[in-house]
Amino acid sequence: MGKSGLQGGAGSLLTAPVVWFLISLLAIAIVASLGPAEQSLGVNVRVVYLHGAWVWAALAGFVAAGLCGAVGLLTRQPRWTGWSAALGRSGLLFWITYLPISLWAMQANWNGLFLAEPRWRLAAVFAVSGLLLQVGLALLRRPMLTALGNLAFIGVLLGMLSATQDVLHPASPIFSSGSLRIQVYFMLLLLLTLLAVWQAARGFMALESRKAP
Repeated sequence: MGKSGLQGGAGSLLTAPVVWFLISLLAIAIVASLGPAEQSLGVNVRVVYLHGAWVWAALAGFVAAGLCGAVGLLTRQPRWTGWSAALGRSGLLFWITYLPISLWAMQANWNGLFLAEPRWRLAAVFAVSGLLLQVGLALLRRPMLTALGNLAFIGVLLGMLSATQDVLHPASPIFSSGSLRIQVYFMLLLLLTLLAVWQAARGFMALESRKAP
């Protein structure tokens, strides 16, 4: 009875973030479809808004994973290393799914897939390396190693991004647009995407709690 009660509780902990994650995705889809048009790209700019929010939210997940990892390394408290693992996986989920959204944006606005674009190649490299890192950390199940790995990953990623040339668009096209309407809209879309990252992290945490003996 006690064991089944614990399993039921873990199942409820997992169900809530999954439901909220799906609601967040639905809200993102609705808001993304209503984005303001832009003079040169027209309504196709909506996928550019989406891909921008998606990659910024993924980066936020990685940064949060690194910060939680740093606190975990300093305090040796499993709560922080657990959140580092969950946020690292959530950030990776959004980073990997950012790639097809980016290809969609290229095709819709520039009528081609520019796979040689430096930032896209960097994103693809870190998607593969991030996946290998998270799989390895999950198999090893060493909390401090997970914390260190996530901290190192975001440090290297941010360093590489700062040194990578922009070709197709400036680093911050939304905030250099001069349009307050576009900026406010983008911030709303970004907040919804950050909410989805958070709910995905909660789901990963709940999964880990179900694995715990």
